[in-house]
Amino acid sequence: MPILPLGWLVHKSEPLRRRACAMEQARDGGKPKGAQIKEPPMNLDLGDTRLIIAECAQRGLLRNQAAYVLATAYWETARTMKPVREYGGEKYLKGKKYWPYVGMGYVQLTWRENYEKVGKKLGVDFVANPRLLLKPEYAAPILVAGMKDGWFAGDKAGRHSLGRYITLQKSDFTSARRIINGTDKAASIAAIARDYDASLKALGYGVVGAPATLPTTPHTKPNLWALLAAWFQRWFGRTQKDVK
Repeated sequence: MPILPLGWLVHKSEPLRRRACAMEQARDGGKPKGAQIKEPPMNLDLGDTRLIIAECAQRGLLRNQAAYVLATAYWETARTMKPVREYGGEKYLKGKKYWPYVGMGYVQLTWRENYEKVGKKLGVDFVANPRLLLKPEYAAPILVAGMKDGWFAGDKAGRHSLGRYITLQKSDFTSARRIINGTDKAASIAAIARDYDASLKALGYGVVGAPATLPTTPHTKPNLWALLAAWFQRWFGRTQKDVK
């Protein structure tokens, strides 16, 4: 049996090697193996994401708190980052105990008493005009202020709020689900929050000395005290780089 030159074997096996690499690359999402991927894990230009980030910044949320707010909106809006009405036909929705006050906005606000509560806080009659909850200028403060101050739920220990679960010292993204809906899908939303935290860090949110790249929105007006606080934090405050 003739002995084939080593070069011939390498030459003949090259197409097979390339095919195997192509298959592996396709399995890995089309990215070459070993490539350094620096893109943020979450799309900060999806839907109203920038508007929500601006609302978080204006209300003084920490980066990890803003990350959990975004993760909540991402989940509750079926990954659209737009205020939505609860999915389902009218026949289905009319079967709900809270009809006609069905899930609305970025947090899927339900029940008449909740419509009344947020209406009093914002000075808007959402009971008479439920569709106003689909307007970003109302949905954004309901999402951010509501989660920050614990508008939606509580227990004997107090309100379920961002400050209860997420601080400079801890990021209990799993337990923070109680702010909105008990423990439903808590682990999945926690994972999304960690990705948003990385994306916000890349954006410069909550990092001392970072360039002023945070988004602005026509739905929020500059607040002098917020600007002064941001300036003070930039020069004298603590960084969130070590937030766990």
